[in-house]
Amino acid sequence: MTVTTTPTIEGKPIQEYLGIVTGEVIVGANLFRDLFANIRDIVGGRSGSYERILRDAREQAIEELQAEAATRGGNAVVGVDLDYEVIGDTGSMLMVSASGTAVRV
Repeated sequence: MTVTTTPTIEGKPIQEYLGIVTGEVIVGANLFRDLFANIRDIVGGRSGSYERILRDAREQAIEELQAEAATRGGNAVVGVDLDYEVIGDTGSMLMVSASGTAVRV
């Protein structure tokens, strides 16, 4: 399934707009990952564990978006927007949401 941030797909005219579709994933950060990320903050460098969690959450949100588009009869999603939010009382949860328009091309 084609998923794009653009409003159209070059060379593939949109036959039908099927509505807005979304995918949301909320992941928690565990104590050990937080500890090592805090150490990285002090000594510098990238936090590979957080980057992996973020990448996995983004991929899962896009997969949910595609699944919802498919149930509506779509074979593509255009105008995709990705949002990231830190939630929870202590900011220990990360929400990744993907939204777009399901279409049939």
